[in-house]
Amino acid sequence: MTFTEFSDSLRENQPPKSASPLLCALWYDGKGDWHQAHTIVQDIESSDAAAIHAYLHRKEGDLGNAGYWYRRAGRPAHRGSLEEEWKELVENFLR
Repeated sequence: MTFTEFSDSLRENQPPKSASPLLCALWYDGKGDWHQAHTIVQDIESSDAAAIHAYLHRKEGDLGNAGYWYRRAGRPAHRGSLEEEWKELVENFLR
């Protein structure tokens, strides 16, 4: 699946069947359902989930909590826009 196909799937009511849980979290966030995205990633113990968790708390405006999750992910805090970070995360997990 390409980034464009993933983005286009946001017009649907459900995430793509082939989407991993991490991509599903990003899909729900892309649909504006922050809480469902957070529910998915909070139960996954991985640095990849921590990266999404960091992004979600940054989006929420809780920068202290986001910083904690960026450290758990082993990544520096993202300095670009939220849209850029979402795209980078999606593209990473589509690979």
